[in-house]
Amino acid sequence: MAAAAASLAVMGIGLELGMGQINATQNLAGPVGNATTLTTSGAAPAATATPTPTSSADAGGTAVSDAAASGTFAGSSVQTRFGNMQVSVTIDAGAITEVTALQLTNHDGRSVQISNYAAPILRSEVLSAQSANVKGVSGATYTSSGYLQSLQSALDSAGF
Repeated sequence: MAAAAASLAVMGIGLELGMGQINATQNLAGPVGNATTLTTSGAAPAATATPTPTSSADAGGTAVSDAAASGTFAGSSVQTRFGNMQVSVTIDAGAITEVTALQLTNHDGRSVQISNYAAPILRSEVLSAQSANVKGVSGATYTSSGYLQSLQSALDSAGF
């Protein structure tokens, strides 16, 4: 059993070494806190986050309102056992067009490695699913949970 666990650990490290690196030791957007729009210090907001409701008809002819805002929205900073997680989401014309990690876990070298491995996978899954309802990355439970919680708070801010 110990040999199997060691084998899995070595395999996980091998996967991480082959992935592109993300610097998880810094907050890339500066202090954002629980802001609903992403801003950079000294600059205007990255996007206007004003909902523009539109109406359309569903298959039954009932009017449907699409109140999702277009813009870039920062999710809340989520505290995990291995450090804080925060992401922002860009929404355009009712679709998630980008997910950016603003802060990844950085408790120690291992948590940085896990974040570097998991963040691109989570981003890809979210863009494909167009929601925060995706499976977490195996071996990155805390990172996945924090990432998806922060993403959901950003989506909620956008009315998505």
